[in-house]
Amino acid sequence: MLKKICSPTVRGFWKKAKLDFGKYDVVMPGIVSQSKPIPDHIKKPRYHQNGTLFSEPEQPEVKNAKQIEKMRASCKLAANVLHEIGQQVKIGQTTNEIDTLIHELCIKNNAYPSPLNYRGFPKSVCTSVNNVACHGIPDDRSLKDGDIINVDITVFYNGYHGDCSKTFLVGNVDDQGIALVQTTELCLNEAIRICGPGIKFCAIGNHIEYRANAMGYNVVPSLVGHGIGEYFHGPPDIYHCGNDYPGCMKPGMTFTIEPALTQGTEEIVILEDGWTAVTADNARSAQCEHTVLVTEHGAEILTVPPQ
Repeated sequence: MLKKICSPTVRGFWKKAKLDFGKYDVVMPGIVSQSKPIPDHIKKPRYHQNGTLFSEPEQPEVKNAKQIEKMRASCKLAANVLHEIGQQVKIGQTTNEIDTLIHELCIKNNAYPSPLNYRGFPKSVCTSVNNVACHGIPDDRSLKDGDIINVDITVFYNGYHGDCSKTFLVGNVDDQGIALVQTTELCLNEAIRICGPGIKFCAIGNHIEYRANAMGYNVVPSLVGHGIGEYFHGPPDIYHCGNDYPGCMKPGMTFTIEPALTQGTEEIVILEDGWTAVTADNARSAQCEHTVLVTEHGAEILTVPPQ
């Protein structure tokens, strides 16, 4: 997931006192290195040169069998990359090093890292640590014992995007952090199970917010899932909070579900880099994501990690 969101930029909020959300460090931006080059032989999305987006479908797309197979391939690769990175996340590693690993894995597999230069995003992956809700830009900050980090991977492979993310535990995470991550995954899995032909898109968010609130968390409402295919983002919009978004699911539709839950209030702040979204109260946030395909009898997760 990598979609511009609208939220006020507030200066000086780092000085806010952190409420009792557990034991962790509030993350502040570090030094961002230059973007990495893409070899000529890699097939690239049309925005790769200047970040300019082109036309997207006006309505949710129903894909044919050939398109679905291409989606399966791109999503399988995204899941494999995420799985491999999850095995390597460790204390002392910088998020820039994670970006390098993911960039190299994409190139090795003849894929383009979709976030790179999408609307000008400078890196090949989003890495969001602790109080960063989403769209964190990899930098020189080293991961610390007790961090939680969301790694959001999208690959452009054979002309189609595959998108998934997971929040990983770094070292010894406190019970509050573990519970936040587990509840976020629970919300995602339950939302996928209700998907199927004829189900309203809005049912996803209505269920996620109900479950999250029942477990003592809030949903960050401005972070939404999206249709995906030859385009990175398109209809439908998948809200993760209570909503009345129109339309129903049909077999052949592919979209992401990617709830972000927070320990505190739902308010986020966009930093001056124009991308990094942090919680206004410095609470931790966790997010997880799958790309799903609506089938004749329910929904299939296309980004299942290797067993």
